[in-house]
Amino acid sequence: MKKTTSRKKAGRAAASQDAPESGFSYSRAFFEELVDMAMAHARRLGATDVGAEASEGCGLSVSVRKGEIEQVERNRDKSLGVTVYLGQRRGNASTSDFSRKAIEQTVQAAYDVARFTANDPAAGLPDEADIAQPGEQPELDLFHPWDIDSAEAARIARECEQAALSRDARITNSEGASVSAQQSHFFSAHTHGFRGGYASSRHSMGVAPIAGSGSAMQRDYWYSSMRDACELADPRRIGEYAADRALSRLGARKIPTTQCPVLFESPLAAGLLGGFVQAVSGGALYRKSTFLLDSLGKQVFPGHVQIAEDPFVRRGKGSCPFDDEGVRVRPRQVVADGRVEGYFLSAYTARKLGMPTTGNAGGSHNLTLTSSLTRPEDDLDGMLRRLGTGLFVIELMGQGVNYVTGDYSRGASGFWVENGQIAFPVQEITIAGNLREMFAGIQAIGADAYTLGSKTTGSILIDRMKVAGE
Repeated sequence: MKKTTSRKKAGRAAASQDAPESGFSYSRAFFEELVDMAMAHARRLGATDVGAEASEGCGLSVSVRKGEIEQVERNRDKSLGVTVYLGQRRGNASTSDFSRKAIEQTVQAAYDVARFTANDPAAGLPDEADIAQPGEQPELDLFHPWDIDSAEAARIARECEQAALSRDARITNSEGASVSAQQSHFFSAHTHGFRGGYASSRHSMGVAPIAGSGSAMQRDYWYSSMRDACELADPRRIGEYAADRALSRLGARKIPTTQCPVLFESPLAAGLLGGFVQAVSGGALYRKSTFLLDSLGKQVFPGHVQIAEDPFVRRGKGSCPFDDEGVRVRPRQVVADGRVEGYFLSAYTARKLGMPTTGNAGGSHNLTLTSSLTRPEDDLDGMLRRLGTGLFVIELMGQGVNYVTGDYSRGASGFWVENGQIAFPVQEITIAGNLREMFAGIQAIGADAYTLGSKTTGSILIDRMKVAGE
């Protein structure tokens, strides 16, 4: 992207959270004192175990619409959370007041909650053998503060929006463009020997142009999000691509109800990967509220499908040196040759299932969905050719996924494809199926890999789904 002075500053090596230019109000040393103070007070009250975490976040968000500033928002949040255990009884409380009196009151509140909570055999801190030690906590380059003020953020947002509005005379309006710069840091510790914390950042910009007029208007969007602002896409490119997406949807119509192959655009395909994660996460498994119950070691995907997890990707959105409980994390194969090789478990859900924790308290870490059948020529055009005749989906609406049964029904928009070529845009349709059958019916995964949050996948071609239209 265009390297203005502020963006050059963002490219500096990660700064210590103690440095004034980091933009934080509190140092790591101060957070360590708060956490130790809270833990010591809990011990004095009689807690058998205790954990505490101090954190701070700050940032700037600016949005513009048709060249005019709509919103400038600065946020600065802080928190101290305390978890107290009395045997197998657990209590939690938090405060944004860092005074000694407030900390002691918060610890007392957590202690009182624990006193009146029923015993839970699965409650407790992670086992000491699972705790990440200081030498096992790699530097992952997650902190890149963006030294940007509201005027510069507004200028970049205007540049992004103007590129969209200038792309074509048929771009008639805009829902606005935005720029956001966010950063945070924390320190946590507990009485099973864990001590750790780190700073991180996440910056983004995006725009949502409108094409056409009257009842024929179409909207689309595009954005870029990175830990380092220097790696954000050029604002002009974002605007132009968002405009092209909106223009491509002009003249959209319904299609007759049918059954056909469906190709999910790569950003949407990441949602299918997220559906799998939810279905094999500890909470759903121990509550028996998932269609993938007892799926460990079983074939869920075709044999060509692989899913890998890697928490140690430098600057990755899902990277971390340890999970939310201080448990060590590691790269692993979650799905190998279509078989489920691992769940996503915290210490608590692992105990509920009688299994070891997988270091996924707080969620998954940098998942990548691939296929051993993918060829270099399987870009989007190649995947459309593999689709042949069917539906190419670029937008989904609604929350119609039942994770107990796997039933899937979402509003959709996209393009009807004939003989591997886009024929016309489609809107106001519903696609339906069952996730178990959809996972088993994955025919191909594209080489057009895209990272959405912590999930990376190419476009996904599913052999057959129901499409409800006219």
